Amino acid sequence: MKTKILFFCTGNSCRSRMAEGWARHLKHDRIEAASAGVWTHGLNPLAVKVMAEVGVAISSQHSKTTDELAGREFDYVITVCSHADENCPFFRAKTRVLHHGFDDPPKLALEAATDEEAPLHYRRVRDEIRTFVKKLPESIVTD
Repeated sequence: MKTKILFFCTGNSCRSRMAEGWARHLKHDRIEAASAGVWTHGLNPLAVKVMAEVGVAISSQHSKTTDELAGREFDYVITVCSHADENCPFFRAKTRVLHHGFDDPPKLALEAATDEEAPLHYRRVRDEIRTFVKKLPESIVTD
């Protein structure tokens, strides 16, 4: 039986989508992955681009809130940004909510000196998320 994980972020446009994409790509046999946000911010084109660079397609995902996932049960909800951690909705008692934050690539890219520099922030966070997801679900420690 697959571990059901929801990756949760503020706008479901970048980090949570990357995490869902990695989970589907690397752990499709172990994890049933989904993502959602506090709000919907659409799909971040640079997130799509840097994930495609490593062979992970996330362009078919769409930005959604947990309202669209009503009725689905998850073993874990993993918040990937502080704002989502602070604004995480209530989940059923059996669902464990965990936090593992990542830097916000769009925010970091605002400080990029050139258009070529902006994707570097996305790539770094993409690779950090990959490392995190590669260890799932085994790395989740239960009490």
